Amino acid sequence: MRMRKIQRSDLAEGDKARKVHPQSSRAAGCGCAKSREQTRPKETSQEKCIRKAAEWRDADAGANKTSNADNTGMEWKNRIIESDKAQFAEERGLEMFNLIGIIGAMEEEVAALKAEMSGVETREKAGMVFLKGKLCGREVVVVRSGIAKVNAGICTQILVDDYDVDAVINTGIAGSLQNTIEIGDIVVSTDALQYDVHVEAFGYAPGQIPRMDTLAFPADERLIALAERVCREVNPEIGVHRGRVVSGDCFVSDRAVKAELKEVHQGSCAEMEGAAIAQAAYLNQIPYVILRAISDKADDSATVDYDTFEKMAIRHCVNLVRGMVSSMSNS
Repeated sequence: MRMRKIQRSDLAEGDKARKVHPQSSRAAGCGCAKSREQTRPKETSQEKCIRKAAEWRDADAGANKTSNADNTGMEWKNRIIESDKAQFAEERGLEMFNLIGIIGAMEEEVAALKAEMSGVETREKAGMVFLKGKLCGREVVVVRSGIAKVNAGICTQILVDDYDVDAVINTGIAGSLQNTIEIGDIVVSTDALQYDVHVEAFGYAPGQIPRMDTLAFPADERLIALAERVCREVNPEIGVHRGRVVSGDCFVSDRAVKAELKEVHQGSCAEMEGAAIAQAAYLNQIPYVILRAISDKADDSATVDYDTFEKMAIRHCVNLVRGMVSSMSNS
């Protein structure tokens, strides 16, 4: 469920909420306060947010009588927006994600994020450079994994073992497998599978890893919902789609292969790392989401489109990752 934004008309309700849930009432010191508290219904996060907005409004009215009215109003509005973001995160348990691992296969996919980090500690392992620090006020570890599934799987396991990350976000680019997903759009993973695994001779479905209890590795619903909401805010000019990410150790640029990935695996986009990250996250019981900006159509035009649209696609994904981390920082 997407939470609605707080409207000014809600402030009357905020005034009522403060009467029902006083935070600094003179009654707090009286002997009957405890019994009253026990009979009150629990305040929901939406009610709390509205009540706080009303309190901030009144505080500004009293403390800033001589200040510029427009500046005061803007500050008050910003506080409501930030509180709404915090409420969204709280409702979905995002405040539990204290340390976020952010993986990009190529340096271009994470360079801008690294440049914005503060308090950075650097460590190298398995040929990968891990940067731990703060991004938009949130503790993160940003790393370039290298291309293809083995690199991506090793990178994810290091994030789990050495940094004890609470969630993993994989950012990057991919080829579209669906006509409705255009170049520049973003796919947010619902799940991921490895399309180049073939053990059908032993009764497994195409893409299923033998003796695994699932065909595809499901992404975290909280991160999916957050990614969708934030993408519409920070990349309003493009489409955002939920869908399956299919991964294999090859660059898809053939119409016949594209048709197979679409029809057999129900893929939304094709790339080379996501499903390995998803598998490692699944085995370690770590929430994850894959974000893929579309750079090409995964057909005969792919090699031409890739060079043309790569930078635009990466920019869209960087905007989304930054926006997601910023939203979680307000939880």
